[in-house]
Amino acid sequence: MQRMKTNLMALGMLAVGPVLAPVAAADDAGRELAEAVHERPEGNDVVTRGTMTLTGEGRRERVRESYEYRLDGDEPGESWNLIRFTSPGNIADTALLIHNHPGGDVDQWLYLPATQRERRVSGENRGGSFVQSELYFEDLEDREPHKDDHRILGQDTFQEVEVTILESVPVDPGNSTYSKRVSWIHEETLIPLRIDLYEGGEEPSKRMEVQEMEEIQGYWTVMRSSMTDLDSGRITILGVQDVVYDNDLPRDLFTTRGLADPQRARPYRP
Repeated sequence: MQRMKTNLMALGMLAVGPVLAPVAAADDAGRELAEAVHERPEGNDVVTRGTMTLTGEGRRERVRESYEYRLDGDEPGESWNLIRFTSPGNIADTALLIHNHPGGDVDQWLYLPATQRERRVSGENRGGSFVQSELYFEDLEDREPHKDDHRILGQDTFQEVEVTILESVPVDPGNSTYSKRVSWIHEETLIPLRIDLYEGGEEPSKRMEVQEMEEIQGYWTVMRSSMTDLDSGRITILGVQDVVYDNDLPRDLFTTRGLADPQRARPYRP
């Protein structure tokens, strides 16, 4: 989804061997790069219409349609996200509300129309699958750079563009499902074109890739991306059909009351 700094050209074609370089003052350079990625311009708010396609080995392909709304707060690190599915019928009106707080704390609530009530997503479930996709609830958070130790592994060419390879390891292993992230950062746009996600092993368990991005209203925007479970071969593809920045979204859209009201955000759809 759009906030996947978190909201990916062809899968399986991207065999990359990083060119490791001397990393004097690597901690400082890595931290500065992580902060630049986190702070890249994304507008004061944004509304996105998109699709989530569940596909891959042993899976019947399913396509879901959704809207995502994001609003940045007044304080650094403060933002709110609302993701609501509109089709097919068995998932329509299901929604997730995310509050990213200054300092890095995150609250999430999931609304299920069958029960007509929301429930808080517990910290223990951050590594759980979001609506049976390859995305974890944690993948939808806005993770602040201070939560990880960062170092630059080297520079390389990826998808025919120059990238910097950044390793990020949680300062507190207990505050993330992942033991390590390795990101291929596009130097011009500061968008990660690939992120390998590790869950304790020597090999990554998941891989996020960007296949398409576009400059819209002056902001570089991911238009197609994927998350692949490298063990099962299952893939979640995220596509963007419409996106509009700086809509003056109201703060009360991002409340539990707004979460439980599928009609509340309809006037702001692109």
